[in-house]
Order: sequence, then C-alpha cells, then structure tokens
Amino acid sequence: MASTWTIKANDRCFGPYTLEQMQVFASEGRLAAHSLVASDNAADRFVPAHEYEALAALFRPAAPAPQRPVFFTAEGDLGAAYAVREPEPATQSRFVIMAEMKSRSIAGLEQEIQRCGQAIQLMPQAWLLASEMTVNALRNTLIQRLGRIDQLFIVDATNNKAAWFNYGPENDSRIRRVWQEAQRPHAAD
Repeated sequence: MASTWTIKANDRCFGPYTLEQMQVFASEGRLAAHSLVASDNAADRFVPAHEYEALAALFRPAAPAPQRPVFFTAEGDLGAAYAVREPEPATQSRFVIMAEMKSRSIAGLEQEIQRCGQAIQLMPQAWLLASEMTVNALRNTLIQRLGRIDQLFIVDATNNKAAWFNYGPENDSRIRRVWQEAQRPHAAD
C-alpha cells in the first residue's frame, strides 16, 4: 500500500500527500475519482485516483448512518454527505483575496481576479472581489495563475468560508484549527 501520493493537475505535480490529506481533499471536492495520482511506489505512473484501492474508498457513497459525525473544514460542516450536497444559490459574495507571489508576475493573477467579478486592489497582492462564484471555484480558478511556490488565501466574507493553496501540511492544519475555533460558540464569561 502506498504511504503517500502525488497529484498531477494541469501538467504540474503536487505533493506528496498522506492518505489523511487525500481524504480531506476528497471531502472538499479538490480530489475526484478521475484525478490523476501516482503512489510513492510508482512516482512516474499517473492513473485515476479510483484505481488505487485505498483512494477508491474515498469516492464510494457512504452508507447512511443514524447520526453522522460532524466534520468541519474551512468551508463549514461538510459531513459524510458532501457529495450530495445541494449547490449554493447563485448570489453575490464578497471575497478578500491575498496572494504571495514568489515565482510569477502578479499581472496574470490580477487579470484572472478581474474576470471573476467586480474587483478592486486593496494593497499590493490583496483584492476585494464581488462574484457569484463559490470560494472553492474561485480558488480553483485562481491557482491556475500561480507558480509552485506561490500562495493564495481567500476569505468569503459573505458566507464565512475560506479556501487556500500551497501553505503546506502544518500550516494547513493550523489554519483549519483556528477556523474551527472561530466557528464554535463561546460561553459567556
């Protein structure tokens, strides 16, 4: 069994990722059954994710449970029913987009942001955007303009959601922990 996987998207390779990280990506819709992946045992042979037994289980419909566990991500409570969740209604959302461009020009990213809706630059590498896109769709659109070491963080201020790219496993975990803590109601002192 593979202990890590590499994901190939748009002729770029990302990873290696652990099974736990792949589970999170699948639950967020960032990894699909048809996504090209390679195990650490066959790093140059990319095949659809569903061809690996350990990953195929991520795409099988979950059996209904009397009470499903709550699984929070920055996108909210996705739970076991993420794959059958109804799409969000097309409404204008307000996004704050921040980028750390280390390997590419900011111009391509800025043009892509302008194509996504009404946008203004707040400061270097930070924008305010009004768009009908979801936070995940926006992230997936914008990462096409990023290099291997560039970072992106998006806050959906309208729906209290966030999405990010290229922060590494440790920071990814820290971001999720802070976001989850902010979601919990706090008792009055």
